[in-house]
Amino acid sequence: MNKNSHMLFGLLLVVLCSAASAQSTSPASSSQAMPQVSSPSGSTQSSADVTKLQGDLQRAQDRLNDWPNLARYRDANAQVPPRAANEQRVVFMGDSITDGWGRQYGQFFPGKPYINRGISGQTTPQMLIRFRPDVIDLKPQLVLILAGTNDIAGNTGPTTLDAIEESLMSMVELAKSHGIRVVLASLLPVCDYIKPQTNRRPPEKIIALNAWMKDYAQKNSLIYLDYYSAMLDDRKMFKQDLTYDGLHPNAAGYQVMGPLAEKAIASALQGSNGQGAATARKHH
Repeated sequence: MNKNSHMLFGLLLVVLCSAASAQSTSPASSSQAMPQVSSPSGSTQSSADVTKLQGDLQRAQDRLNDWPNLARYRDANAQVPPRAANEQRVVFMGDSITDGWGRQYGQFFPGKPYINRGISGQTTPQMLIRFRPDVIDLKPQLVLILAGTNDIAGNTGPTTLDAIEESLMSMVELAKSHGIRVVLASLLPVCDYIKPQTNRRPPEKIIALNAWMKDYAQKNSLIYLDYYSAMLDDRKMFKQDLTYDGLHPNAAGYQVMGPLAEKAIASALQGSNGQGAATARKHH
């Protein structure tokens, strides 16, 4: 629960109460003797506004009650069986790009003991809070972390690259302290071909965070997974044929990402020292 969430909740509550008050005291609902001219379209619009505000208020309340969304996978986690002796279990920790993999577009590694723990819209501090129940407690051999684009966009408030890096480091340190190997994945590029994306996620910040991740991986015996380079076009933007909105991959985008992830996972499980970090190559 943070200052921005409190402000959002308070603002929505005030607006909702004002809208409800306006409806209850409007001429159409009063008992004045003078006849009033009704406006069906205006009434419908007012009702729609109140309904939207109620929905926004409920979402704000849900976020206040469970900011990291620990409830999302609670039941699913309880159903995960103990890891078999020879099982190479992998947890994918991330945001909507992970969440949508196999659920919205593409296939999520059929037949593999891989577990998707992405949550749309999340930032690294939210993932850090749920890292224990959604990763550590599942006892994987490896975690693949893809996170940071929503931090840059300010989804949970203004932040800095340093703060994003600190959250990523904390997740890595938690994993390593529990004997879980780590693949650190680069952020994907963005583009404005379909809808504006670069204003919220400036490419220079994506490039800077990816450069830090690559350096950090090399210094800490991790595998760096470079999705970014494989998905760039000649203008250094997200290839239009690999995305449906300039931010998220489509089925073709996940087809590019899948083999790169498999290669990085194999390198990490084989005990690569990280100096030969798994690096994506452009697919033409």
